[in-house]
Amino acid sequence: MTHSVLVVDDEKMTRDLLRMMLQPAGFEISEAENGLEALQQIAKQRPDIVILDVMMPEMDGLTACAEIRRNPQTANLPVIMLSAKTHGTAVAEGLAAGADLYLTKPIARQKLIEAIHALINNKEPA
Repeated sequence: MTHSVLVVDDEKMTRDLLRMMLQPAGFEISEAENGLEALQQIAKQRPDIVILDVMMPEMDGLTACAEIRRNPQTANLPVIMLSAKTHGTAVAEGLAAGADLYLTKPIARQKLIEAIHALINNKEPA
């Protein structure tokens, strides 16, 4: 079964890199440049999981994640925060906003794939 991943990052190079990492593993990738665009895409076609950068224009990842959690239709959507912000406060803020997991850039391909599978499998009915 193919799972869909929404990659949200304001840097095209990062989105391209994540696409190159995930597509060969069988994931269907869609992209958004900021949190606002991500929320619009999620409303149109809900992905199986969202990978959110923290620092973005228009709407940052923390705000977007909180909005995903506030909406009853998306409250259980798995969210991975993926950011270059590595200090403990940033991780705590990401988790407090509702992220299921906070990972830091750069990320190893296998670690990211394993994290996505774990979150998707935990959300799927047994």
